[in-house]
Parts: sequence; structure tokens; C-alpha cells
Amino acid sequence: MNGLQFSRRDRVNAAAASIKMPRLTSNRTHDERVVAEECPVALVYDGSTMAVLMASPADLIDLATGFSMTEGIVRSTGEIEALDVVAGPDGIELRMWLRADCGRLLKERQRRLVGPTGCGLCGIESLQQARRANPSVAREIFLTPCQIATAVATLVASQELNRETRAIHAAGFFVPGAKGMIVREDVGRHNALDKLAGALAAASVSSRSGAIVLTSRISVEMVQKAAAIGTGIIVAISAPTALAIRTAEASGITLVGIARGRDFEIFSHPVGIAL
Repeated sequence: MNGLQFSRRDRVNAAAASIKMPRLTSNRTHDERVVAEECPVALVYDGSTMAVLMASPADLIDLATGFSMTEGIVRSTGEIEALDVVAGPDGIELRMWLRADCGRLLKERQRRLVGPTGCGLCGIESLQQARRANPSVAREIFLTPCQIATAVATLVASQELNRETRAIHAAGFFVPGAKGMIVREDVGRHNALDKLAGALAAASVSSRSGAIVLTSRISVEMVQKAAAIGTGIIVAISAPTALAIRTAEASGITLVGIARGRDFEIFSHPVGIAL
């Protein structure tokens, strides 16, 4: 994205991602606790709503561009000609206007919808599409056990919103040898990864230069999104599902789960880890 149409770090209202709420403790003390906020966020393309997510109201530009890419609506942020963040009484709309050829393809896709499904708000057309074919991912890096431990520790240390609320997922991009990492947080694990995808695109970071690091379990959708991003290694604190493992194997992705310090388990393509 060339950055002319909208501000890159539009957080709408960063403070709104957490809020103080009253509570009663077990010792009968009345006080307040900082909790995570969530609100409906609609993804609107050329005037039509394609998805409604419950998300943290922060880094919404990244969410809009990342979702658009990982769901195959656009191939790059350059295909989004304009993007407006519009807050209303019922939630937030991310209004995108696509390049003419991309908008036409999206309309054709929407006309093929066969009816409501369990994930109909995301534009899924059929059960077969839920198991969509993923691109093969080329891996350019290898991680050592020490680097895996550093990646997880850096992700956890970067979770500012989660330190306040203890209720937030995160997705980060670890590049061996780099200082710090790009991290995005959200109440939804899919949203956090989509925000990360948008942030990587905005920073023109090569998706092959590092590994995606997650605080959540690894479900098939997380692997599908990682494949769309083009990253060859996923590291997560939690475990993967069986379908996620099969999908990672088919896509050439090294899948590392249950990463706790230097202890972890490799579920697919172990060649990505230098043991």
C-alpha cells in the first residue's frame, strides 16, 4: 500500500482496546479491573459487507489489509484503492474500495454463494472451500532451539495489552538476528494473525525471512493464513490440531508446537529446525 489513502497506524482509539470495569473479589472487596474490549468490526468491500468479526478495536488498518490478503480477496495491498475506518454506535466498519478488476472478481465470487454456512459471514462458499488448496511455501531460514526460545519469550514480553487484561492473543514475526519483532494483539487469534499480515505488508517485510509465532493453538485456519502470507515456519505455545498438521505438511510448512523455553515438539517438515 502506498499510504496515500489512509494513515498507517490508525488505531481508532488505542485506549478503547481495554477498559476498567467494576468487580467484586472473593474477599468482598469492591474495586476495578482492566479487561479487554471487543466490538463488531465489519469488512466492507465496494459497499457490500463480506465479514463481521468480533475484534479488539486497535490496528484496524492492519486487520483490514491482512484479512483481505489471507482470505484471498486481494493479492497485495496495492489492489485496495481506498480504506476508511468508520466508527458507529453499533461497531466499526472497515470500508474498502478495490481496484476495478479485483472488485469484479469479488462480485463474481459473491454471486456463486450457495447459501448460508457455518462461516458464511467470511464468504465461505462450500464445505470444499473450507479445505482450500494452499500454496506451497518456500522456506529461507532455519531456527535453532535457542532461537525458538527467544522468539516465544520476545512475543510474550511484547504483549502490552495482554499484560493489562490477561485475555489477549498475539501473533509475532521473528527474524533471526533482528532486534525485537513485529507483534499484533487481539481478542481473536485469527484477527491477531490477520493484523500481523497487514503489518508485514505495510512494512514491506519479506514473509520468508522469519517465522510466525503464536500464543494460541494451531488450528487449520491459522496454517492456511500462514501459507497465504508465505511464511515457512510456525511456532506456537500451544498444540496443533490434526488437520492443521496435515495442512502444514502439504504446504511445506515447519510446524512447531508446545514451545516452552528450549522444549518444543515438531509436527511437520523438521528440516526447518536445526537440531
